[in-house]
Amino acid sequence: MRKPGDTMSMVKGDNPLAGPFYIEGAEPGDTLAVKILDLQVDGDTGVGAYSPGFGALSGSHYTPVLEPPLKERVWFYHIDHASNMATYKALDSDFSVKIPLHPFFGCIGVAPANGEARSSIVPAEFGGNMDSPEASVGNTVYLPVNVKGGLFYIGDGHAAMGDGEVAGSAIEVPLKARVQFSVIKGRTIEWPQFENDQAIMTVGAYRPVDDAVRIAFTELVHCHRDYGLSDLDAYELLSKVAKVHFNEMVDPNYVVVASIEKKYLPPKKP
Repeated sequence: MRKPGDTMSMVKGDNPLAGPFYIEGAEPGDTLAVKILDLQVDGDTGVGAYSPGFGALSGSHYTPVLEPPLKERVWFYHIDHASNMATYKALDSDFSVKIPLHPFFGCIGVAPANGEARSSIVPAEFGGNMDSPEASVGNTVYLPVNVKGGLFYIGDGHAAMGDGEVAGSAIEVPLKARVQFSVIKGRTIEWPQFENDQAIMTVGAYRPVDDAVRIAFTELVHCHRDYGLSDLDAYELLSKVAKVHFNEMVDPNYVVVASIEKKYLPPKKP
């Protein structure tokens, strides 16, 4: 989809991905660390689209409504690399507004465990379609290794996205990326994590959203063990200073990211 008049019928499949990449030395029970070094929007046009039956405010097979589905609509965004902005233009009026770019990968993950195959639209404990703006430059993504080589994949480029991705899409764009891999031997995690110089972050993906929040905060409590805090001390601390980011509520599982700034933590254990 590149120009007005293009429709969703031109899109074949779900999210476009690169991979899978076999990571030497990665074994089940290890953790794959992926540091995102650089991301560049590759082109001057982004796309946002509403597809009937998709989006947070639409009915579905499991949440039916009597109203007919909304009709397909497609918005095109001019990408200005000089100003680092995208331009939103309303379809039903002459309103427009500029949106700052924040490039990130909507999909980043590894192969599921037990030989399972999953659609690129699904986020879960292996990562996948997390639609996490945290998958951006300066952050390291930690993923559980479930199979030999990890079978890492990446894609679904986004130029910017609001919390919840409520209408079902971000500003969808191709991205050029540079990432760095490392394998942490013998470190086992249950769910994806993010980290930068300021904070540690944990992912929860499930429905209903309260279960996703429970997953994310349980994992964040466990992360405090690396800093010498007991689970209950961490639980209390998080109750006072934690943040939670609602990434998306349109995919088969909803995704949240819980976080704590490192300034509230003791030194990490060697």
